[in-house]
Amino acid sequence: MMFVAAALRRRLGRDVEVRRIQYRLRGWNSPRRDALADTSKVLDEMLRRFDPKDVVLVGHSMGARVAAWLAADARVGAVVALAPWWQGDVADRISPPTRLLVLHGTTDTVTDPVASRLQTVRADERGLDAHWIGITGVGHHMVRRWPEWHRRTTGFVAEYLNAGNEQRS
Repeated sequence: MMFVAAALRRRLGRDVEVRRIQYRLRGWNSPRRDALADTSKVLDEMLRRFDPKDVVLVGHSMGARVAAWLAADARVGAVVALAPWWQGDVADRISPPTRLLVLHGTTDTVTDPVASRLQTVRADERGLDAHWIGITGVGHHMVRRWPEWHRRTTGFVAEYLNAGNEQRS
């Protein structure tokens, strides 16, 4: 994710804060969900400084799972889920009017691109502006065709933030 964060910094410039969360422990660690607690703490601090509509969460795999949990109750404006680990109905936590972009390699064997696509369709049906994009022939780790992962992620975030700034002007 450090390369995605760097791409976001380059694209968005100095006026936009890009934060990368380091989890204290690896894994979901249910029922404690340490990654969720770590990220929630940072998000709470950010929401003291920024309007929720100005916050976009970008997460890969478990980070996308965390983002879905934190997007409940419209705590953020948008989510970019990269090869999300969405078992069951995790994406159903994301509430409207949150915007959602899901990018998933079609040959991912670590997380399920079919499940993420179905959950994205359900999110759209629930009223989210939700889009799923399959990256053909790519697996889980965003190494192959990395420029496409970066371009689509940074393009979505920049477009979302710019649209919000235009509405406030």
